[in-house]
Amino acid sequence: MKRFSFPIPVRLALVLALASMLGASAASAQDAQDTVSSYWSDRWRGWHFYEDPVPEERERPPLPGKVVPAAPSAPPSKAPELVEFERLQKTLEDTRNIAIMRPTEANVRRYMELESRVVARASYFADVAQRVAWATPALDPTLQGRPVNAKALEVFEQTEWVDRSRSIAELGKDHVLFFFYRSDCPYCHAFAPTLATFQARHGIQVVAISVDGGPMPGFPNARPDNGIATTLKVTQVPAVFLAQPFTGKITPIGFGVLSESQLLERIAVVSGPQAEAMLPGTMQRLALPQEAP
Repeated sequence: MKRFSFPIPVRLALVLALASMLGASAASAQDAQDTVSSYWSDRWRGWHFYEDPVPEERERPPLPGKVVPAAPSAPPSKAPELVEFERLQKTLEDTRNIAIMRPTEANVRRYMELESRVVARASYFADVAQRVAWATPALDPTLQGRPVNAKALEVFEQTEWVDRSRSIAELGKDHVLFFFYRSDCPYCHAFAPTLATFQARHGIQVVAISVDGGPMPGFPNARPDNGIATTLKVTQVPAVFLAQPFTGKITPIGFGVLSESQLLERIAVVSGPQAEAMLPGTMQRLALPQEAP
């Protein structure tokens, strides 16, 4: 038999190809063995078992009509003044806490110096705010409501007195003041002249009602109590109520000795348009005697 002789490079290439083929065959054999082993270990799956492929993760489209929330936007950046204020506030707090926990001279001095700078800045703000208020009447608190200047306060109170007196005179057309007293009560005797003057000056009638049946100077037509004091739960005298006889609405004004200005103010408040909304439980409606004016 005749032998064929290949050159060395060709022989080397053939050896490498043969080795590769043997490796692939061995891998195939191993895979087949693994498959057979897997079959016998998983024979509960059955002869015709088929596993569905794992679905790929896909982004689900939004349902019709469903609003997809937008991605949160980045928070707006703070103004540099706010950042500086927060830093100053934190520094002041930390410096104070350090001085409290370790009150050495250096720590306390550092806190006091920082606090002094903060107070100076706040004082400067107050000065600027005051100048703005002086130049803007709508922002000046001294021009809103009750004035603080003595002369302006005198004018304000006089104007308010006239307005309230006029409104009470109008109120007196269908309202009266019930004055509950006791003939042995010194406070009732001290309060009676104020009520008599109030009646004459502001045009609203005062109906004096004696709880004990005794008289009261200045009110010769005082009436004895017919049970209304018990109905209104009058346990302390002197007591004043604003009453509208034809509707039976009765509102307490106050107990004890009151001044004329206090009577003006309280009657103006309880007879205002918002009185029932403020204190709806303080008003009562009673069937008053027809002889009461």
